[in-house]
Amino acid sequence: MAPSAFTADVPPQPWSGRFDGDGDGHRRWWQAVSPYAPLSASSSSPAPVTHAGSPTGAPQRPAVILGFASDEGVRRNKGRTGAALAPAAIRAALGPLAFHLGRSVSDAGDVVVSDGALEAGQARAGNAVAAMIDAGMLTFLLGGGHETAYASYLGVAGSEAVSGGQRLGVLNLDAHFDLRDEQLPSSGTPFLQMAQAEAAAGREFRYAVVGISEPNNTPALFATAERLGVKYVLDEDCAAGRVESFVAQFLDGVDLLYLTIDLDVLPASVAPGVSAPAAYGVPLPVISAVCRQAAESGKLLHVDVAELNPGFDVDGRTAKVAARLVNTLLR
Repeated sequence: MAPSAFTADVPPQPWSGRFDGDGDGHRRWWQAVSPYAPLSASSSSPAPVTHAGSPTGAPQRPAVILGFASDEGVRRNKGRTGAALAPAAIRAALGPLAFHLGRSVSDAGDVVVSDGALEAGQARAGNAVAAMIDAGMLTFLLGGGHETAYASYLGVAGSEAVSGGQRLGVLNLDAHFDLRDEQLPSSGTPFLQMAQAEAAAGREFRYAVVGISEPNNTPALFATAERLGVKYVLDEDCAAGRVESFVAQFLDGVDLLYLTIDLDVLPASVAPGVSAPAAYGVPLPVISAVCRQAAESGKLLHVDVAELNPGFDVDGRTAKVAARLVNTLLR
């Protein structure tokens, strides 16, 4: 799919935030983000995606944000719906933040899943992500339930970066494996779908999870994870040093990284606005450190943030956490 072929279901909307003045010294996100223009993006010669990291002094790849407004996967998984409103809530939380980034950021609007047509929406979002990656962008998909992850995978796997034979790693920050074997895809099935797709493509499935809650994953799911060679750290074992070593070892075995953040990995006190709030969770400083580690690896290809449910949020705190993590990943 050519970059210029993508048309969002909802075009980029105006951003808003506090105004402190014009000029770089006063800029906030709402002043810095521009509508995504595929032709100009592809002609701007961004830094190439490699597995070795950017050379010192090289310009950072421009970033693009795409929303995936979907409740269908959570509905099929019998969770609390409302995540379709997440892209707008995360943008609203990003808008007032001070802009310290050394890269440009654009907004491509939203892909909307309606009338239960999840698979079609995932395919549209995947086509858009692949085109943006191939245009040299660092892509962010804002969900949506964790069915967002399979849309992300379609984009990543469909990009020229992965088709070139580099080793793709999927790092999931999540309380759940999301490896359910169901007839109908949902927010609980995306990583099994990925495993099956990677096997069909003749590639090794490299999947790791930080934050697994043992009481919230059945023995059958642990058995599936074992069969697929999934690496994971339980939430109760997520001390900062342990997680840093785990992520470093995973990064050593891949060339390109797709990072997916399910906000229910965080304690319910930090992230109440999710489909399945965590009774235990992984501390926010640990999750933030993983984001910095991923960003500094030079291997980050694509990111998504899933499971924010604004209808159950408290004082917008979950949306603010999501915004802070996005900002951290782009520093």
